[in-house]
Amino acid sequence: MPGLIAPSDYSQEPLRHPCLRINAKEPFNAEPPRSTLISSYVTPVDFFYKRNHGPIPLVNDIERYFVSINGLIDNPKELFMKDIRMLPKYNVPATLQCAGNRRTAMSKTKTVKGVGWDVSALGNAVWGGAKLADVLELVGIPKYSYRTQKGGKHVEFVSIDRCKEEKGGPYKGSIPLSQASDPEADVLLAYEMNGETLNRDHGYPLRVVVPGVIGARSVKWIDSINIIAEECQGFFMQKDYKMFPPSVNWDNIDWSTRRPQMDFPVQCVICSLEDVDHIKPGKVTVSGYAVSGGGRGIERVDISVDGGKNWIEASRSQKVGVPYVADSPSSDKWAWVFFEVTLNVQRNTEIIAKAVDSAANVQPGTVEEIWNLRGILNTSWHRVQVRVGRSNI
Repeated sequence: MPGLIAPSDYSQEPLRHPCLRINAKEPFNAEPPRSTLISSYVTPVDFFYKRNHGPIPLVNDIERYFVSINGLIDNPKELFMKDIRMLPKYNVPATLQCAGNRRTAMSKTKTVKGVGWDVSALGNAVWGGAKLADVLELVGIPKYSYRTQKGGKHVEFVSIDRCKEEKGGPYKGSIPLSQASDPEADVLLAYEMNGETLNRDHGYPLRVVVPGVIGARSVKWIDSINIIAEECQGFFMQKDYKMFPPSVNWDNIDWSTRRPQMDFPVQCVICSLEDVDHIKPGKVTVSGYAVSGGGRGIERVDISVDGGKNWIEASRSQKVGVPYVADSPSSDKWAWVFFEVTLNVQRNTEIIAKAVDSAANVQPGTVEEIWNLRGILNTSWHRVQVRVGRSNI
């Protein structure tokens, strides 16, 4: 997109909230304190995790900015922002989660490779924009399509972003055409976040949001959309973000034996307490978030204070004062769920949380059974240690 990107402006970093924990400066990666996450069902933009693979682009001529749609279609198009804004606008509450969320805890079992995320590499926002299914109709692809007449079965998103893993080329990823063309999948070309124009950190002027799927597929700063026959062959689809068993190491890894990770598994985290926390004896509120991929709801969140021998079910909500019901038409199916329970804690103990989704998927008990060399998808039971004393220390 010649003339639209100002290379000299890559170094001009956006302003960011001082509370963010910076996990990497170049490229910039940061997350908020865990307690901040449960202060609001819709995560404020300032507190939404920042995940980048290269310098943050700046589009400096929005009037000339366009997205080209090419590939295995009969009528390629260039869509300007005004064209996209003319399509019906949808607001979709959806949680985005980095596949590396909770990587730091996984690395304590055995070293892994990647940005050291704690538990806050996710956030829940209301994304505003056009449904990708409507955009694809503009180039002759009907809704609920599995393939195009020319054999296109996947939709590839190519970013303005440049990264070293692509040898200076653009970040890219893809999803199946069947998902992209399904209006019920709620895949968006988003230009708003929480009712405001996207900022640079989150993909200004246009990004893809793929609900229920690991954040790596929600490509920011869209440059082009390609209809292709096979999955995207980019680095982050073929040489990263794949789930390997604990037996695979960097000496015997064969990336071609695994498919790119898409949906994320069921997950929950205690956010009202730190990994090791000091409390007064008596009642303590245990609260946090739970979420599952693929639009699966949260059926249960269980809490244990005796190593998992006995469990107490926590209450769940998305709206204050309204009990959450998994798969209810009134529930936000792509969004996280908050849980809360009050316990009586009189002695030092470990508090454990695990969630069960609406398909009866449950979190694994230990990190060891899901350890993988890239440290992705740590969805093991979340554990915090509480030390009980007469006063806060």
